[in-house]
Amino acid sequence: MRILGLDPGIATIGFGLIESDRSKYSLVRCGVITTPAHTSLASRLEQIYNDLTQLLEAFKPEAVSIEELFFNTNITTGIAVAHGRGVILLACQQAGVKIYEYTPLQVKQAVVGYGRAEKSQVMDMVRRLCNLKAPPKPDDAADAVALALCHARSSTSLLYRGEREECSTI
Repeated sequence: MRILGLDPGIATIGFGLIESDRSKYSLVRCGVITTPAHTSLASRLEQIYNDLTQLLEAFKPEAVSIEELFFNTNITTGIAVAHGRGVILLACQQAGVKIYEYTPLQVKQAVVGYGRAEKSQVMDMVRRLCNLKAPPKPDDAADAVALALCHARSSTSLLYRGEREECSTI
């Protein structure tokens, strides 16, 4: 199965495309979509939409795994990220790709086996599971690969029932 993991944002959107065959994972491509600072929100959203549409057309994933919105302390940043996430969801929906949403805790649980794992532990498991010499860079791309791995590991779980939109490892 070809899975595209997406780490939403407005300035930087991480993407990680993996091939999953049961418990074997290989990294196909990862990177970031970036938007220039000091441009209008509408222009940034348009660029995210256009770049993601091209990515979806080029690689034709069978599933998209995206992080659920997590508000930390800065509500203004959270709102901007929510705009970006909405455009990402729209692009995936229009491409006809099945969308699965996961919380950071669910990603950590699926990838590391512990929902409160440190970021360094997640990055090390991404490296190990994809048989890489080093974790993907930048961090947004590595986070997106972790999201793809979360779905790959969850969808092969005995607890997975098919049309669920949540991680089954919890």
